[in-house]
Amino acid sequence: MSPSNSANTRRTADAPVTVVSAKPVLLPAPDGRGEDLQVRVSAPATGGDLPVIVFSHGFGWSMDGYAPLTDHWAAQGFVVVQPTHLDSRTLAIPHEDPRTPRMWRTRVEDLTLVLDGLEVLEAAVPGLGGRVDHGRVAVAGHSWGAQSASVLLGARVLDADGVPGEDMSDPRVTAGVLLALTGLGDSLTPFAAENLPFLKPSFDTMTAPALIVAGDKDDSALSTRGPDWFTDPYTYSPADKSLLTLFGAEHSLGGIPGTEVAETTDESPARVALLQRLTTAYLRSALDPADTGWQTAVTALATDPDPLGSLQSK
Repeated sequence: MSPSNSANTRRTADAPVTVVSAKPVLLPAPDGRGEDLQVRVSAPATGGDLPVIVFSHGFGWSMDGYAPLTDHWAAQGFVVVQPTHLDSRTLAIPHEDPRTPRMWRTRVEDLTLVLDGLEVLEAAVPGLGGRVDHGRVAVAGHSWGAQSASVLLGARVLDADGVPGEDMSDPRVTAGVLLALTGLGDSLTPFAAENLPFLKPSFDTMTAPALIVAGDKDDSALSTRGPDWFTDPYTYSPADKSLLTLFGAEHSLGGIPGTEVAETTDESPARVALLQRLTTAYLRSALDPADTGWQTAVTALATDPDPLGSLQSK
């Protein structure tokens, strides 16, 4: 294993912060995965007791995506861990590959593998050793990645008879941020029902705290319901949850996968900046009960004369 290292200066609201990254860090994977797990680890160059965010990418992406969020979080004092799942375009695994039917489970197993290997990942970044708080861990993800992350928070996938499948939640995870997470499976299009049977979740046992983010213009081709489909994870999960509905946002939520990428149909730097602020504030407060930044951010959005979104909590 010979990770490549890079140091980049990221501008925060207060001062430039140097972020150090290592990639690819390889974690040995179980036999059924077929190849080792490639991971990118990013962290601020200084500071201690750093909390961890494990981020799961959307379909086709990799550890190199989602810089608008992941780089921001690292500059704000988090260790950000980004595995590359088997569906990544960088791996070019064909659809007919025998691993495809269980790839949704492999994604969840990847996240668990990251949690198991945190000490290895910490050691791979020069100067990071001894600065990570292994007791404060959150998961985050976008689209399919949000589904993967939600399973660690307690969501389960229903089988063909509507019975919740295996509990794959992880007590090491304290909270989550779920971006454009798909809803219940009762309104899937015929294509989705036939080809994506894992899109039949139950949120009844998703008990861990989470911020759920939905775009009010996210009209998915996988569901007949329209944008409100993406609010199901909030509606049907128990407290403690918050729902951020972004006005005018489509599936890329303003461009979180990256700047000027093909998948972004609703480019909005202002919307991305709002997500940066709110997700950072949420995660800080969720991982540290003494932190009041989330309540401050909630108040600021509620009193904004021209808000880009709305918040509700339970």
